[in-house]
Amino acid sequence: MDKAKPLFSYRPYWAKRFGTAPLLPMSRDEMETLGWDSCDVVLVTGDAYVDHPSFGMAVIGRLLEAHGFRVGIVAQPDWRSAAAFAALGRPNLFFGVTSGNMDSMVNRYTADRKIRRNDAYTPEDEGGRRPDRAVIVYAQRCREAFRDVPVVLGGIEASMRRTAHYDYWSDAMRRSILIDAKADLLVYGNGERAIVEIAHRLARKAEPAAIDDVRGTALVRTRLPPGLAVEDRSLPGPPPARAPQGAVRLPSFEAVERDPALFAHALRIVHQEANPGNGRPLVQAHGEREVWINPPAVPLTTPELDGVYALPFARAPHPAYRGARIPAWEMIRFSVAIMRGCFGGCSFCSITAHEGRVIQSRSEDSVLREIEDIRDSTAGFTGIISDLGGPTANMYRMNCRSERIRTSCRRFSCLHPDICRHLDTDHGPLIALYRKARALPGIRKVLVASGLRYDLALRSPAYIEELAAHHVGGYLKVAPEHTEEGPLARMMKPPVAVFERFKTAFERAAAKAGKELYLIPYFIAAHPGTTDEDMLNLALWLKRHDFRPEQVQTFLPSPMALASAMYHGGCDPLRPLAGQRPGHLFAAKDLRQRRLHKAFLRYHDAANWPLLREALKRMGRADLIGPGKRHLVPAWQPGGRPAAGPARQPRRRR
Repeated sequence: MDKAKPLFSYRPYWAKRFGTAPLLPMSRDEMETLGWDSCDVVLVTGDAYVDHPSFGMAVIGRLLEAHGFRVGIVAQPDWRSAAAFAALGRPNLFFGVTSGNMDSMVNRYTADRKIRRNDAYTPEDEGGRRPDRAVIVYAQRCREAFRDVPVVLGGIEASMRRTAHYDYWSDAMRRSILIDAKADLLVYGNGERAIVEIAHRLARKAEPAAIDDVRGTALVRTRLPPGLAVEDRSLPGPPPARAPQGAVRLPSFEAVERDPALFAHALRIVHQEANPGNGRPLVQAHGEREVWINPPAVPLTTPELDGVYALPFARAPHPAYRGARIPAWEMIRFSVAIMRGCFGGCSFCSITAHEGRVIQSRSEDSVLREIEDIRDSTAGFTGIISDLGGPTANMYRMNCRSERIRTSCRRFSCLHPDICRHLDTDHGPLIALYRKARALPGIRKVLVASGLRYDLALRSPAYIEELAAHHVGGYLKVAPEHTEEGPLARMMKPPVAVFERFKTAFERAAAKAGKELYLIPYFIAAHPGTTDEDMLNLALWLKRHDFRPEQVQTFLPSPMALASAMYHGGCDPLRPLAGQRPGHLFAAKDLRQRRLHKAFLRYHDAANWPLLREALKRMGRADLIGPGKRHLVPAWQPGGRPAAGPARQPRRRR
C-alpha cells in the first residue's frame, strides 16, 4: 500500500490569512462580513447545512478551511435554474457536488417506489427539496452557472455510482455517474485525503485531467496510458494465479447492460479490489471513453481522524434556518461517532462499499473531548449522550492482527462465513472508553444506539455485561435480518442460532444488572434468495419468540451492493460467475409478492391478515389460520365477519 502524505502536513493556501469562519458562508453578505471577495471552493449539497462532523459537507468544508481555502456552502438550492448555483460567485478552484448524507433516490422514494413526504435532512422535515439524481442535476447547473469551473463529485450517491450500476428506480443499468454528470473528477469513500490533494493541485494551476493518480478518485479518459499492463477480466473466468500490477479491465457498460451475469461479475471484481492494501486501478469502457477508478484511499490514522473531529465545528444548523427543526440534526446532536468503516460486508449494505472494511478509530482523548464539548456548548443537553458508536457500535479498534494479511486479503467479509482467525476481536478498548465516558463530570448516562454485531459481542461476555448494566436505555438494536439458512447465506449474516445465543446472554446480563431490557431485532423482507416459505418460517419464529416488529425493511437494491446483482439478474456475485445462469437465484420483484414478504414480518397487524390468509391457503398451510397459539393469523377480521378458512374456534376463558 502506498504511503500517504499526512493529512495536515500541506503548506496552507495563501487565503489562510482570513482565519476561521464562525460558520461557512451561505450568502454574499456573509462573505463580505468575512472580508472575502470570492470563494475558492463552493460546496453544493442536497442537505440543510448543519456545521457538525456528522454532516459530510461540514467535514469537507472545515477541512478545506483548515488548509487555507475559502469555502462557501450552497445548501438545497432551487435546481430549476442556475441562479442559486451562482449566488456565491465564481469559485476560484472548483465546485464540490454531493447529494448529501443520503442517496437522493433512497431519500426520496420508498422500497415500493412511492414518493416519501418527508426528508429528515430538511428544515421542518419537508419533502421535495432535492431533485431525483441530485448529483447529476446539481453538476449540470454548476456547469450552466460557470462553464469553465471544474466540478468534483463526492458523497455516497457519487461513490456508489462510480461504475456502471443497476438503478432500481428505473429497473435498468445506468452509466457511471461521471459520464452522466459530465464532471471532471469523482471522489469515492470518505474523501478527506482525496479532496485535500485535489484542492492543492488545482491551486497550483493543475488541469483537472492531469489529476489522474489520486487514490480514492475516478475520472474519464479517452485513452489509457501507453505501456500500461491491463488484466482483462471482461469475461468470467479464473483470475491469474498471481495478480499482476497495473489495472484491471471490467466488462464494459454495453456488456453489463446486455448481460446481467457480466454485471454481477463486474461488481464482484470491484469488491475484490476494494482493499487499500492491494486494490488496483479499475477501467471500464463506456463507448469510446474509459472510466478510470484509482485504488481506494489510504485509511486515516488515529491522529488524522482526531484532527478531523477537532476542526472548529459550530455543532449547530446555520442561523439562516431560524431555529427550524431539522430531524437528522435532532437525532445526532448529542451523539458521538468513535470510528468509521465496517468489516461485516453484508451484501445488501452500502456502508462497507462506501467507507471500506478497514476500521478507523479515534483516540480516547478525542472522543472524551467531544463529549465535553457537547456538555459545555450544546443547547438543551441534559447529561445524556444518545449514542457512542458508528456504522457498527462494537468494532472500535478492531482490525487484522497481521499487516501482511490485511494488505493482501480479498475477502468480502471478516465475519462471514465465520469470524476470521486473524481478526482482533478484543472489546477491552471499547469497555475502557465506555467507563471513561460515563465517568466524566456532568455526564449522567452514555447510551449505545448504533447497531451491534452480536456475533462479535459473544466473544466478550464482559462487554455484554457492561452494555446491559450501563449503556442500554431499555432497548438494544440488533439485526439478525432473517432466520433461514438460504437468505442468511446470501446476506452474509450468521445463523439465527448465533442471535439466539446472544439473546440468552443479553437477558442474563440484564437480569444480573437488575434491569428489564429488550432487544429490537431488525429483519429484511424480500431479500434475493428468499422464498415465500422462508418468510413464513421467519414469521413463525417471530411468533414463537413473541417478537412483533413495528419497523420493518423491504429490500431495496442500492447501486453497488452485491445483493443488487442478485436482484437484477438472479446471479450470485459471492461466487465465481463462470457457468452461472442468469435467473437461477430467485428474487421477489412483483410488488404484491414483496408486500407479502413484508406482511409476514408484521403478521400481528390485522391489516395484513387477508393477504396472509390468501397466501397460506395457496401454500397449503391453511392449518396456520385460526385462534390458537400455533396459528399465525386468525380466521376472523376485526370489524367484519369471519374470513373464509378453518372453522372459527370458540375462545376459551382463562
